Amino acid sequence: MNNKRKRVLVKFSGEALAGENGFGIENSILKYIASEIKSLIKENVEVGIVIGGGNIIRGVSAARDGLIKRTSGDHMGMLATVINSIAMQEALESAGLDVRVQSAIQMEAFCETYIMRRAHRHLEKGRIVIFACGTGNPYFTTDTAATLRAVEIQADMIIKATKVDGIYDKDPNRFDDAVMLNELGYERALHDNIKVMDDTAIALAKDNALPIVVCNMFKEGNLLKIIQGDMSLCSIVKNQD
Repeated sequence: MNNKRKRVLVKFSGEALAGENGFGIENSILKYIASEIKSLIKENVEVGIVIGGGNIIRGVSAARDGLIKRTSGDHMGMLATVINSIAMQEALESAGLDVRVQSAIQMEAFCETYIMRRAHRHLEKGRIVIFACGTGNPYFTTDTAATLRAVEIQADMIIKATKVDGIYDKDPNRFDDAVMLNELGYERALHDNIKVMDDTAIALAKDNALPIVVCNMFKEGNLLKIIQGDMSLCSIVKNQD
């Protein structure tokens, strides 16, 4: 790595924490993620994290039959991200790392309230910051929240850690002829409706020239390779000349 300290935001889906169970939190996955994040900290990388809540509840699903209003469903989803963030904090601390959870919704008994300058200070001191509760508003996904926080902390990139190697032109689980796209522009991702992230997140990244990297979180060492500039095992969305 060069002498300039890198700062990244890593976005994990809540579903990834559930493993084969499909629900809840699998401790072995928490330990694995903590090990991957520790490899970044050892290389003097400043790390922010956002974790979704889909392994516990998703606002859209909770509000599907109309009994629960969408706003309340999204509030429930925000609370799910706090559960995941606290679990991730415990795993990272068990690995000997210094961590803070900051929530967009005030809940002093569990974590700090999000303050941008405080987050910057934590990162500068080598602490990992986990951003919980999304943007603090309903109707916004944790992808959008992750992009927003990445912009606010002036991250060099946002890494979306998934179960697939990168971005495909169609669902690789459904189509055998799906082609992986190693690099594409924001405009194509939006125009062709390629589901890298939701459109709001992509547009926000585009407006702030924030690269979006999509990789397979279950390939050991992948995150560090990306930080070191090896983009051979991932896809990237960025400005194209």
